[in-house]
Amino acid sequence: MDNQQRTPEECIFNTSDGQALFYRHWPALNTNSSARKVIVLFHRGHEHSGRLQHIVDELGMADADFYAWDARGHGKTQGDRGYSPSLGRSVRDVEEFMRHVVQHSGVAMHDIIVVGQSVGAVLVATWVHDYAPPIRGMVLASPAFKVKLYVPFARSGLRLMQRLRGLFYVNSYVKGKFLTHCPARVASFDSDPLVTRPIAVNILLELYKTAERVVSDAAAITTPTQLLISGDDYVVHRRPQLDFYQKLRSSVKELHILPGFYHDTLGELNREMAFSRMREFIGTLYATAPQQFDYAQESRWSPSADVWRSLQAPPARYSAEGLWYAGLRAGMKTLGVQSEGVRLGMKTGFDSGSTLDYVYRNTPQGKTGLGRMIDKGYLESVGWKGIRQRKVHLETLIREAIARLGAEGKPVRIVDVAAGHGRYVLDALAQEQGVESILLRDYSELNVQKGQALIAERSMIHSARFERGDAFNTAELAALSPQPTLGIVSGLYELFPDNAQVRASLTGLAQAIEPGGILLYTGQPWHPQLKTIAWSLTSHRDNQPWIMRVRSQGEMDALVHEAGFDKCEQLIDEWGIFTVSMAVRRA
Repeated sequence: MDNQQRTPEECIFNTSDGQALFYRHWPALNTNSSARKVIVLFHRGHEHSGRLQHIVDELGMADADFYAWDARGHGKTQGDRGYSPSLGRSVRDVEEFMRHVVQHSGVAMHDIIVVGQSVGAVLVATWVHDYAPPIRGMVLASPAFKVKLYVPFARSGLRLMQRLRGLFYVNSYVKGKFLTHCPARVASFDSDPLVTRPIAVNILLELYKTAERVVSDAAAITTPTQLLISGDDYVVHRRPQLDFYQKLRSSVKELHILPGFYHDTLGELNREMAFSRMREFIGTLYATAPQQFDYAQESRWSPSADVWRSLQAPPARYSAEGLWYAGLRAGMKTLGVQSEGVRLGMKTGFDSGSTLDYVYRNTPQGKTGLGRMIDKGYLESVGWKGIRQRKVHLETLIREAIARLGAEGKPVRIVDVAAGHGRYVLDALAQEQGVESILLRDYSELNVQKGQALIAERSMIHSARFERGDAFNTAELAALSPQPTLGIVSGLYELFPDNAQVRASLTGLAQAIEPGGILLYTGQPWHPQLKTIAWSLTSHRDNQPWIMRVRSQGEMDALVHEAGFDKCEQLIDEWGIFTVSMAVRRA
């Protein structure tokens, strides 16, 4: 251990939406080690990277580089204090910062360990859940999964005020004496001019909502994890931290409850107790090969498979839940059919290409005023909002993929193997130049006809064609002509629970796409309405119940990697439902 104080380099990096984020980099003191080590620190809410200097010094890992940012609205990062457009945007900032660290440090993602505290720990946990990065491991100190609000009905009141007032800020009640027993840390917190007291109400409320999602679905996380819980924490509740830990699926995980500690776990008076455990855990991770979770049997033996099987059996007929869903189905067949969206879903399936095309257009229609009102509510359901955001993300990555291929001097030959009506592809390509060919395929003859009509309507018949094809036929995909350089699979794999079909499809695409070519694929790692969908909506497949098995992002990425592609970018909606990823075909 070496407690020599390091002087950080002060740097800036720009996010994809143009925000300049300040960060500090502490280079390793000992560079003789052959194996590079990088540790990235994420500060607590209200704080900044300058207050993490003591961790770099006291942890004493002379052979490791350390990085730490000032999050949006904090420290030396410019912008309104305590503000971010959304928590999802902040999590995307984590993803982009980590990719910047990989580039800046020259190490692979699997050589990085992440340490997050409080709100920073929630951002880290959400990032690991939503993006499934292959980091070596993470240490979470008192994650703020549920902040203690001592005013009764505070969250309900804040939600009401937000609806009435729009954006406003809430000042923190936390003083230094509630964070630590260390007099120096108390004094520095209370006097630090860069400590940010206010927090935007949208971030505070989204923090609760996102944390609830991540805790409930923590089984999707397979990253080696150490969780440090403060024993006498006045700021956050302990129960959600324990629930999160129990659900983690990594075989490498350890929990430490530190008696008498306040919320500033790594800034407490007796913090060496925490640091010693961190050193041992981090040292063990670096002394062993990176952990690789085995997803081979995930479609049979996993929490998501168990949930999928449980949804096969509807609730008991005369139970409260059974009566509720029976009433919902009856209402859809009577009043609901006045809505054009509900009527179309019942006719073609709520997962059909026709339904998705209707959702994309997002124009409420119905036989009557009541029907249009019902249709508006139907189109505004969180699942359909997520679908429309997925379309936006697809169009973004399609354009990025085309630019990337062009920059590398590769021809742009596009194939979408399950395009529905093809609207999102044609919309994305409306202003694009230099696309050599566009091939849209779908198994449904109706979708083929509708897609051909869209191509004709947009006068794209010279560059685009639509044909019938099976997206799970390996040989058929491998023989695609012309040979694609950009393959797209959107909204398909989410409809099929068995990974054998997904493997067959990806194998065919890997054989079709040349090395250096690109695959865009979608995922559905979580959905808040699985029961409602399974027990009230029907699929395009023989009018059967629409029962979905969610795949964690780690599982989906593993299937893509197994087929021969390396993920390089990902987007996800603010609700955590739908992802769109870009991967490059390996040589």
